[in-house]
Amino acid sequence: MIKQLFNIKIGYASIKNPIAVAPMAGITDSGFAAKFGNAGLVVLGGYNLDAKTNDAARKEISRGRKEFVSDEPMDLLKKELKASHDLTRIAVNVRAASLEPFVEAARLIKDSGAILEINAHCRQPEMLELGVGEALLRDLPRLCEYIGEIKKTGVVVSVKTRANVVNDVELAKAIEKAGADIIHIDAMHPDGMDVGVIKRVRNSTNLFIIGNNSVVDFESAKDMFSYGADMVSVARGLLEEPRLIDNLVDEISAIQSMTGWYNAPKHICGGGDLRALAFCCLPVKPCALHAALKQAGMSAEEFMKLKMDFVRGTPLEPGDGTCFGSMTWCCKITKPCFLRDSTLTQTGVSDIEYMQFKKKLSEYLMKKRKR
Repeated sequence: MIKQLFNIKIGYASIKNPIAVAPMAGITDSGFAAKFGNAGLVVLGGYNLDAKTNDAARKEISRGRKEFVSDEPMDLLKKELKASHDLTRIAVNVRAASLEPFVEAARLIKDSGAILEINAHCRQPEMLELGVGEALLRDLPRLCEYIGEIKKTGVVVSVKTRANVVNDVELAKAIEKAGADIIHIDAMHPDGMDVGVIKRVRNSTNLFIIGNNSVVDFESAKDMFSYGADMVSVARGLLEEPRLIDNLVDEISAIQSMTGWYNAPKHICGGGDLRALAFCCLPVKPCALHAALKQAGMSAEEFMKLKMDFVRGTPLEPGDGTCFGSMTWCCKITKPCFLRDSTLTQTGVSDIEYMQFKKKLSEYLMKKRKR
């Protein structure tokens, strides 16, 4: 049932649910991944693709860190891809000090039907000295060159980033333009999880977003989803609670079964991202909607016309008994409203159908925003 519940597809990669296992150096290999086949995605690695990064990893091991090392990195990659092929959808987080190993790995990963993830996240000094990991965030031309060349192989490309290192919106826009499909954001902040960075990237790009950092239960996962994450990934929390993946899959599957839109945004007035314009009422009073429209590059008149034009002839058009005469102006199904619910009953539209139409409206409005 779960496999059919979600419709998540990135290029050639279909994903059965929006819960992922994040890469943890020296930990997340095929053996570790085998414990979590219920996850929609498992990101192996990070693996080092050349002599320089493997030597750097050995230095890290000598001071007590866990790392994967190999004298034959491509052979190791082939072995790991083969061992995990039938588990679930696989991504491989990789590091290299130059472009060529990335391209070689991309061909292997593409042939396996997996996803390549560029590690622009590691902040260990041995890697930074090589211009690897987080150093790529500060060298956007090189990172974008890597993405462009790797995409020529046809592989689906993810970039694992660390938030609040550089301007996150400029970074996301640049890697999207370069051809990346996914941004995997470690929403790190000195005060804890920074869901704001998820929202800013959601409002500014069409990238598939994986939210990471401090996802330890469904409440923390729900925060990521409601601010624009398409998927969440779990790292250290798994080491403390091995059943966390199963629990999150069960919870998000229940939400999808009940509402039809598992990562529906908070309302704009509740701080939601621009997708929530689908839930806004008419712009007839001073409220947060006007700031959101300004960010989207829409006038109030354009916003009203876009919504009414889209819902014409759909189940969202009726609503004589609602506040503004059409369900295009109605809020999320999870917010109680007897006027909306009465109209849904009269028109024979289920809660799931209502939310699925709202999702389509949201996608339409996001395409019309001026970025």
